[in-house]
Amino acid sequence: MNGMKTLIWLLRGAVLASITLVSLTSQAAVPGVIGTSFDLVAAEGRISQPDGASIYTWGYGCNSTTPAFAPAAVTGANCPAGAMQLPGPTLIVQQGQTITVTLTNKLPAAAGRTSILFPGFEVTSSGGTPGLLTQEAPSGGGAVTYTFLASTPGTHAYYSGTQADLQVEMGLYGALIVLPSLSKKGLPTNYVAPLPSARLPDTCKVVTGSLLNGDPDFRLAPAAYDNPLACYDREYLFQFSEMDPRIHMQVEAQAGMSCSAAQGCIMVDIEPYKAAYFMINGRSMPDDMDPNYAVQYPNQPYNGNPHMHPGELTLLRVIGQGRFQHPFHEHGNHVRLLARDGNLLVNSNQHLSGPLLFTTTTTPGMTLDGIFQWTAKGLNWDVYGHVAGGSKSGSNQNTDVCSPDANGYYTTGSGAAPKAPNYYEWCADHEHALESKPFGNVGSGGPVTLPDPNVLTNGAWYGGSPYLGPDAMVRSVGSTPIPPSGTVANSPTQEAGFAFMWHSHNEREITTNNIFPGGMMMMMLVDPWTFPINESN
Repeated sequence: MNGMKTLIWLLRGAVLASITLVSLTSQAAVPGVIGTSFDLVAAEGRISQPDGASIYTWGYGCNSTTPAFAPAAVTGANCPAGAMQLPGPTLIVQQGQTITVTLTNKLPAAAGRTSILFPGFEVTSSGGTPGLLTQEAPSGGGAVTYTFLASTPGTHAYYSGTQADLQVEMGLYGALIVLPSLSKKGLPTNYVAPLPSARLPDTCKVVTGSLLNGDPDFRLAPAAYDNPLACYDREYLFQFSEMDPRIHMQVEAQAGMSCSAAQGCIMVDIEPYKAAYFMINGRSMPDDMDPNYAVQYPNQPYNGNPHMHPGELTLLRVIGQGRFQHPFHEHGNHVRLLARDGNLLVNSNQHLSGPLLFTTTTTPGMTLDGIFQWTAKGLNWDVYGHVAGGSKSGSNQNTDVCSPDANGYYTTGSGAAPKAPNYYEWCADHEHALESKPFGNVGSGGPVTLPDPNVLTNGAWYGGSPYLGPDAMVRSVGSTPIPPSGTVANSPTQEAGFAFMWHSHNEREITTNNIFPGGMMMMMLVDPWTFPINESN
């Protein structure tokens, strides 16, 4: 990990474009619990931070029942009974279903009552006691039940409606995913697969357990909304929040006091607010790149580590769960905004009208759905390392074929097999050599001069090649092995992907307790089509 930190430090403030990293087996997907009835608890616990701090926290969790988890292929999913997690369990439901959520209050008596709000839905409640915004669950194991119709598809937030300035800060928030009602064919209404004469790929696919190239399918649905332009190939959830440890220490010091007041007895100064921890899905970098349900984070089950192949349509589900706006920048491309707060942005002809976002800025309580795609278009060199005249000696690839479809890519629309090693290649750059030796000078044929990677970094994170493909590692090795000997975690004849830093554009938010790097930062990995992306953990 030291090598990655060195690389990030040297490239601070600059675009991290086409730096190659070894792909790890810690992807994200959108894991959660699925159904129509959820039995939740509000409880106390602790979370860890990369600086070694253990922070006293509140959170939602599962109560006593064993839920069903989604996606079905995710392994190791857990939601221990009676324990909190941060953020709360991601609730996955189907549009049109009637949803019931029962909340039991197992917070300390000094915390008083608690509740859940479901913004955007008409909620009825039973049990509990009246509160300012909704029915609340009394302390000491009191319960309240909320019922609503999942009328609006897309990504939504849920959070405490009781003393929200304190309880949301303490961790009482989570995500609600409403999957859209689609046609009887399982695809968006009015979607028509392109005719062969159109020379375009089929972009909407039902969830069948595997993608066209044979990879396991970890999508929750074929599309985020009932619109043909809302289809996607992969999806990831990012919940942005922050913490002021001073508040948490004050609450912990008072949590054990005897208290009989229904509203609680904890007295905390919320202002001046000075956040020191900035989190994505309850974790700070580099913890957010470890697997989902990692045992070292028992109360922080969700990661933030997106992987994709070139050309795949990747759905980003983004929620602002704290009190600050967070300008999050996804290097590699803009994000096409699909919806805000579950409201699909379309014109009168049902065509997408959302903007292209340079940063997906989150507002507290607001949700965004958007599509991200990385294609290598415009790089002006062949990222697959194809050479003129046929196969390169020692290569595993067929380097001869790139027939453009109507959009200029090598896809099923132009005769490519879904398992082609250069599927979705931008054909205008086919056989455009970077240079005969990857790390040389511009005069040898490459569009850029790349620095010696040994100057920038070392360690198992560095892949060492400007190419995608099965022989990328072999082609990166010169007279001095690059990367240094013994530091490559993957086989030289297998995968080496491109990585892009995804991070907050607020400089302080990429620190952990004022130490860089940390906070709201992760690495997005673009893997070759020959490398199967397995998001089972």
